[in-house]
Amino acid sequence: MPSVSKMVSFALYALRHPNEAKSMVTYKVWRDPLNKIDQNPESGWDRADMKRCWEFLDMTSRSFAAVIHELDGDLSRVVALFYLILRGLDTIEDDMTIPIEKKAPILDNFYLRLEDDGWNFQESGPNEKDAPLLKDFQVVIAEFKRLDAGYKTAISDITKKMGAGMSRYAKFYAESGGKFSVDTLASFDLYCHFVAGLVGEGLSRLFSASGKESEYLGEQLTLSNSMGLMLQKTNILRDFREDCDEGRVFWPAEIWSKYVSKPEDLYQPGNEEKAMWALSEMTVDALAHATDALDYLTLLSNQSVFNFCAIPQVMAIATLETCFMNPQVMKRNVKIRKGAAVQLIMQATNPRDVAYIFRDYMRKIHAKARANDPSFIKLAVLTGR
Repeated sequence: MPSVSKMVSFALYALRHPNEAKSMVTYKVWRDPLNKIDQNPESGWDRADMKRCWEFLDMTSRSFAAVIHELDGDLSRVVALFYLILRGLDTIEDDMTIPIEKKAPILDNFYLRLEDDGWNFQESGPNEKDAPLLKDFQVVIAEFKRLDAGYKTAISDITKKMGAGMSRYAKFYAESGGKFSVDTLASFDLYCHFVAGLVGEGLSRLFSASGKESEYLGEQLTLSNSMGLMLQKTNILRDFREDCDEGRVFWPAEIWSKYVSKPEDLYQPGNEEKAMWALSEMTVDALAHATDALDYLTLLSNQSVFNFCAIPQVMAIATLETCFMNPQVMKRNVKIRKGAAVQLIMQATNPRDVAYIFRDYMRKIHAKARANDPSFIKLAVLTGR
C-alpha cells in the first residue's frame, strides 16, 4: 500500500495535471500488456540461464525492459539478449578504473567472447552498477549460443562494429588527458552512429530475421540510423550539465564555440541568451532526424515491434520540447513528467497518432522559438517538414 506522503503527492499532482493523473491510473489498473514473458513459451522463462538474463534486463534497463517484455514470440528473448550484450560492452567502456591498454583490446574483441563458453569479467570497478551482469556474463553467452544463425550473425556484427567504435573513442579520451569532447557536427554524427545508430541497424536486422517484419526493413540503414541518432542526440542535449560536471562535452564545438570560448561558459551568469542559442542549434540537429523516424515507423506491421520503436521516439520529441528554450538544461538533467510519459505510451499505438504527437510537439517548439534566434529559419523549415 502506498505511503501517506505518496498519496498526498499524487493528489497534488492530480490537481495540477488531471488528465495525466487519469492516464496513470488507467495504465496501472486497466492496461493489459500485449505479451507477458512468463506466459510466452518462446521467452525462455523456463530455463535458469534465460530467467537470470531477464533478471539482469530488469536490473540494468529502466526504460526498455517493459517494452522488450511485450515483444512477440522469440523477439522478446532475442532483443533482451541483444540489449544485455551491448550493456555489458558499454559497462566496460564506461569503467574508468580499467587502464586503456587493457580496455581497448577487450572492446575490440568483445564480439569474440560471445562464442567463448563460460566467459565473464570480474574486474569491474567498485562503483560500476552493472558489474553483476559482467560477473555472471556466462549466462548471456549460453543463451546467445542457442539463437538461430540469423540472429547471432546480426548481433555479432553490431557488437563488433560498436566495440571498435568504443575502443576508438576510449583511446581518444585517454590521450586527451581524461576530458572527452567532440569537435565537428560530422564527428558528432559518427559518435552517435557508433553508440546508437548501430543499435537501430541491429534491431532492424533482428526484426527482419524474426519474420515478423519485412525482409527489406533490415536494409533500411539510413532510417535505422536516424532512429538511433534522434534518441542519442536528445539524451546528449538533456544531459549537458551532468556531462560537463563529469568532464565530458558531447555538444560539438562547431555549435558552442559560436557563442562562448569554452562549453562551461554556457551556464555562467550573463550568458543566458547565448546558452539558449546553442541549445536551439542542438535541438535543430536532433529534429533533423524526426521525419526519418516517422518514415521508419510506417514500415512496421507487427504491433509489438511498433510499440517498441514508437514509444522511445515520442518520449524523445516530448523531451526536446520540454528542453527547448529552457534555462534549466544548463543547471540539471531535465525530464518530462511521469504522467505525460504514461499518456504518450498509451497514445503511441499507430503511425497516424504518432505523427499527430510529433506535429503537436513541433508546434509547441515553434511557438517558443524567438525571431532573433540564429536557428529560427532552420527551426521553421523543420516544423513545416
